[in-house]
Amino acid sequence: MRVETARSNGGHPTFFRSVRRTGRVISAIVFVYLTQLSVPASGQVEPALSALPPGNDDSKCLPPEHEDFEKTERAAEQGHPDAQCYLGKLYFNGWTVRQDYAEAARWVRKAAEQGNAPAQALLCGLYYSGRGVPKDYAESLKWCAKAAAQGEAVAQMTLGVLYEYGHGVAENPREAAVWYRKAAEQGMGGAQFFLAEQYRFGKGVVQDYQEAANWYRKAADQGMADAQVRLGAMYGSGQGGPQDYVEAASWFRKAADQGNVVAQEMLARMYDLGHGVPQDYVQAHMWANLAAAASSGEEQQRTRQLRDDIGHELTPEQIEKAQQLAREWKPTGSHPK
Repeated sequence: MRVETARSNGGHPTFFRSVRRTGRVISAIVFVYLTQLSVPASGQVEPALSALPPGNDDSKCLPPEHEDFEKTERAAEQGHPDAQCYLGKLYFNGWTVRQDYAEAARWVRKAAEQGNAPAQALLCGLYYSGRGVPKDYAESLKWCAKAAAQGEAVAQMTLGVLYEYGHGVAENPREAAVWYRKAAEQGMGGAQFFLAEQYRFGKGVVQDYQEAANWYRKAADQGMADAQVRLGAMYGSGQGGPQDYVEAASWFRKAADQGNVVAQEMLARMYDLGHGVPQDYVQAHMWANLAAAASSGEEQQRTRQLRDDIGHELTPEQIEKAQQLAREWKPTGSHPK
């Protein structure tokens, strides 16, 4: 893991403890601020759709019984929609063949036009992302609606995004919430996250922090780092229930372990302040260093300052230990369906 080399404090730690009182009050204020505004309100920034697979590859294009490429291709050429759908998925992912989005779209369209719901869902995502076909929200909406009506969760989720942000259709947060809920109730982590956003910020539904926390938790339990950060922020700020720094730290840690920069900064502040975890400046320095190395712009300036401020509490040997921990750190991988 690449990390930055922090400046040594160059002085006696006890001196800096005495002069950092104001800074530690500021740190506490920033903590409270970030727990409430650590993520943009739904609608302020369109989701990067990390919750959506590229091209919506969660569609259930199931392999034929034989799972042989030549036989699948032959069956697809003979017009079998399941084979066409699966062949498109093979090309989309580059499984047993060279990855080719255009060829994926060609075969998926053939199946979709025969009413194959998984193919319609995949085609919906291809038009949304512009993979293998020109990016076209109206076409995405058309195929999403067809697949969503047949119960395809990933299409229902994408349809919700299209309605929420007015892509290919008039903006309609209420209709977005309807489709998010349908997908969320099928266990789609991304939809659970988007529905939680709706409840947290009162967009398309009546604002309800408890419902937001409920849906964030469902997505967080599936390993979605963004949902873990939101849930940690709600515990840290007391939204949707009693303030609980221990729970907040627990969820920030889960997201931080995946490399989420916001969570890493929050965890650094919690170790710095002793909120929800034992006060530990070495751990605080490590997490601030990781956040600084992975961020940019104002976020990087803020996390660098945090790291250097924490460094004033440490001896040079402790700083070296914190830097070694940062160098040895490796992210864990987790992402919901």
